[in-house]
Amino acid sequence: MTRNIFTLVLFCFISLLQAQPFSFTSKGIGGGGALFSPSINPANHNEFYVGCDMGELFHTSNYGISYDQLNFINFIGGHSSKVNYTNISGLLYSISYINEIATPVKSVDNGVSWNILPGNPEPSENTNNMFVDYENPSRILISYYGNIFFSSNGGTTFSNIHNALDNGAGVVLAGVLFDSNNLYIGTNDGVLVSTNGGNNWTITNITGLPANEKIWSFAGAKSGNITRFFCITADVNDLYVGVVGSDYWGFAKGIYSVDYGDGYWTSKISGINLSNDFPMFVDMATNDIQTVYLAGSNNNSYPDIIKSTNAGGNWTHVFNTANNQNITTGWSGFGGDRGWGYGECPFGFDVAANDPNVLIFSDYGFVHTSQNGGTTWSQAYVDPANQNPAGVNTPPYQSYSSSGIENTSCWQVHWIDQNNIWGCFSDIKGIRSIDQGNHWSFNYTGHAANTSYRIAQLSSGTLLAATSNIHDIYQSTYLQDSRLDVNDINGKIIYSTNSGQTWQNLKVFNHPVYWIEVDPNNENIAYASVIHYNNGGGIGGIYRTTNLNLLAGSTWTLLPNPPRTEKHPAALKVLNDGKMVCTYSGRRNASGTFTASSGVFLYDPVNKTWTDLSHAGMLYWTKDIIIDPKDTTQNTWYVGVFSGWGGPPNGLGGLYKTTNRGQTWTKLTGNTLDRVHSCTFNPQNPNQLFITTEIQGLWKSDNINAPNPTFSIIHSYPFQQPVRVFFNPYDATEMWVSSFGNGMRKGRIFPSGCNMVDNTNNSGIGSLRYAIECANAGDTIFFNNTLVGDTIRLNGSPMVLQKSITILNQNSGKVNIKHIDGNLFVIQKNTNVWMENIHLITAASNGICVENSGTLACKDVNTSGINGTISRIININNGEIVFTGTNIVK
Repeated sequence: MTRNIFTLVLFCFISLLQAQPFSFTSKGIGGGGALFSPSINPANHNEFYVGCDMGELFHTSNYGISYDQLNFINFIGGHSSKVNYTNISGLLYSISYINEIATPVKSVDNGVSWNILPGNPEPSENTNNMFVDYENPSRILISYYGNIFFSSNGGTTFSNIHNALDNGAGVVLAGVLFDSNNLYIGTNDGVLVSTNGGNNWTITNITGLPANEKIWSFAGAKSGNITRFFCITADVNDLYVGVVGSDYWGFAKGIYSVDYGDGYWTSKISGINLSNDFPMFVDMATNDIQTVYLAGSNNNSYPDIIKSTNAGGNWTHVFNTANNQNITTGWSGFGGDRGWGYGECPFGFDVAANDPNVLIFSDYGFVHTSQNGGTTWSQAYVDPANQNPAGVNTPPYQSYSSSGIENTSCWQVHWIDQNNIWGCFSDIKGIRSIDQGNHWSFNYTGHAANTSYRIAQLSSGTLLAATSNIHDIYQSTYLQDSRLDVNDINGKIIYSTNSGQTWQNLKVFNHPVYWIEVDPNNENIAYASVIHYNNGGGIGGIYRTTNLNLLAGSTWTLLPNPPRTEKHPAALKVLNDGKMVCTYSGRRNASGTFTASSGVFLYDPVNKTWTDLSHAGMLYWTKDIIIDPKDTTQNTWYVGVFSGWGGPPNGLGGLYKTTNRGQTWTKLTGNTLDRVHSCTFNPQNPNQLFITTEIQGLWKSDNINAPNPTFSIIHSYPFQQPVRVFFNPYDATEMWVSSFGNGMRKGRIFPSGCNMVDNTNNSGIGSLRYAIECANAGDTIFFNNTLVGDTIRLNGSPMVLQKSITILNQNSGKVNIKHIDGNLFVIQKNTNVWMENIHLITAASNGICVENSGTLACKDVNTSGINGTISRIININNGEIVFTGTNIVK
């Protein structure tokens, strides 16, 4: 054991982050949605980015152990959002989807803020690819469907260097090699070469490819005097701009290599059977001409990584999915909750530019990494404390906590009781937690639908769920009959009597069930929203039962259609007087035109009549209806509306309010918010309302009851499309935000004085975790004197510090803080933390007390490990540590 005692100069903090009133933590099971364009930092292999077509750009500084994501206000991620690093500190380039247009951007502050390149030559067109010279970042290549442009001045201006030879296929920018003043671009039109730093370009004459094959993916490297290219080719009739990794089956027609100057492509197919192996990406480190990788899928539809260490002389499969031979897995793997067919195929693959052993790929749901050239692989989407060892089947029904990479859609968060929670999700069906949302699992049977949309609960504890195989219902791409009217064997209501562990059929409709609502006055009565138009003759609409107590024996009756509607029912709410108010959402006809069939409607079960209560702004695309919980008469309602397009639906979106049950309405948000999905009151503050939007993020009003309420964005919520806000009924300070594409985030609305730690619990009020979540930038966390000599015992995920704070024990003796199965603290970039008079302990093998990417000051801090572990404070990503006083670090 080594003991080092440091006495250094006191450190002063600078540049504290601006305080935010809310903090949010990503929650969920990790991954599950498609991920694109991973990119490894050549200067720091622990850092990489990976994009998502739901709008995120995820970032890690510890090789996928944990992630943050860029705020949508600054950057919108997508298929092509590959981050280009440079040798200039803080300078990055990428493609951001601004107003749904893929746009070249750059950052000069290491990804905090981004600006459009001033010379962007086609602002109204999508930029498909961007490549930047790491050593000389003034050189930039970007491509559009039919052109390639080059900049020699960092994007201030661009010149057109190539036009597609086939306007139908466009120009595929397949890969680039920068070598000082020699620049090489692989395209479907051939290899473009400049030998004078980009001033002049020609298509070099390299023969050897069959006449019907063109370059699809391209990589190059140089060693000594040899510059070597590799490419994957595709049939000329299959290849065009816009092909993605999922188009793999039979796509590749050849693997070729050439040393520049030889003039002839040579086939490098030994060991590869293109009838079974379907590579889509070729990549290599730019300093190693022998080691090359192929990434794609195979005839099992499993991810497939193939490697050569002798320049394509022969190839070896290195991602061995059978029994997870060399892969540490999360919840997906051989034998797991989802098999390898869920991930299926890479949508992006990267080899570190300066190290052929550092690899990453992303697919339909996950990220996997290797640091030893593919000898072994690790999952990089769940907390490593929950991962499963290589060489054995992935056990199903295990619990996992998120690493921060959440990219699926969540519709509802429902508390079954204080500990048990169900999350309604698309694509991953739904997830359960039995520990207050810290870990999540697929530990259930009987629910096989793609999506669970809504949960209702009876007083007995029985759960009812509305499910469908159709995801994204009532989003912009799922409003037409062609997608919603299909036969849906999982369009049904299911029920569970054991907290969601086992589900059984209650009523099968064979069409999507979007909502389930129980009458609070009589639990034998319930309503369900079923979707099926079928030219007006479908079975869709709102169904009602009066004998729900019979569960699977209950009978359901289709109510008459409300006026104007076209069988697209959405949100339901039964009022205290027994009437039921609902919304009908949007429908677009076969030509894509919105029909005036949406709105708000009131059903009287006594008279069996409908009343159309819609404002003119609600006729085309209405979303949720919310009853003001403080209005005992239930006369005050709020309704979210999306703007449509194509004429009459334009500009109608926003938040509407009535105080007289829909007789008159007021649009509260004016032109501030264009598409509002839902809203939720803070149960602790009747004047505070949270509003979710489609592309404008999470908003709030602190004076919603004023004649002219004001609205402001919550900057600390990073994602553009929250769906609904839910408050924990057992802890009113805890709010959860579901989203269309970013899973769940837990936030806190803290009372004053929450910065005092007064118990040793892992979480909850008075715990250290709670105090850290509560703290704003610049705050100090204190410890009750009763904790002196006691030990705070933590488990699960580490405490991530992304706000500049002080953790100060002012008492005479130290307070022990121990993590029993993982790392203690992760300090993120641009974060300053002071720790004083505490003892940090890790019990996990190779546990780390503090992983620091920011600036850490320690005064009178001890660290230790138990059970033979090594406890450490480590710097990564240029983190800095300053010691003062007496510190004992083992």
